[in-house]
Amino acid sequence: MEFEDVVRKRRMIRDYRPDPVDSALVDMILDLGRRVPSAGFSQGIDFVVLEGPAQTARFWDCTLPTEKRASFPWPGLLVAPVLVLPMADQRAYLSRYSEPDKRHAGLGDDADAWPVPYWHVDTGMAAMVVLQAAVDNGLGALFFGIFSNEDTLLRELGVPPDVRPIGAIALGYPTDDALARTREASAKSRPRRRLDEVIHRNGWNSAAPVRS
Repeated sequence: MEFEDVVRKRRMIRDYRPDPVDSALVDMILDLGRRVPSAGFSQGIDFVVLEGPAQTARFWDCTLPTEKRASFPWPGLLVAPVLVLPMADQRAYLSRYSEPDKRHAGLGDDADAWPVPYWHVDTGMAAMVVLQAAVDNGLGALFFGIFSNEDTLLRELGVPPDVRPIGAIALGYPTDDALARTREASAKSRPRRRLDEVIHRNGWNSAAPVRS
């Protein structure tokens, strides 16, 4: 599949078949995800992978109590055979920027010194590559937030302190009508902004002066 097709065909899929995804395919997708840029080549990106019903249940048991599942609007998401948690390791960035060749930046001692927390930026780029690689390999994927009981989940999974997920990614084979319903829902909600509304050349307003 051409890259442009991957980008244009990507959709957030919320309904999955229970069919397992080969672990080698999951590893190949995550191998692509780990190849994104990282500040100072800190490489503070990890993936916690839960495969199969027994493992994905650990995620849902922590984040979506049984009594709330009857009213959960996307029951097909609970069937996804793979859940991936892209993890941002702040410590890796502080450690890297404490090394001699980076110490001059003054970013090694305190996370608050960073104007943007690049551990989140880099992990977000990794998540995007995972979403695109899933499409390129005939899978559906959904990035979604962990809105409840994150600390309980991290304890259950044995995640070290200061390593935090930026969300979760469901991977699997979409149901037959998942893509159609996703496109229909998107079309009914709000249109995509036009390109000329998004691009601001030479400043936010077209008449903005250009600094020399």
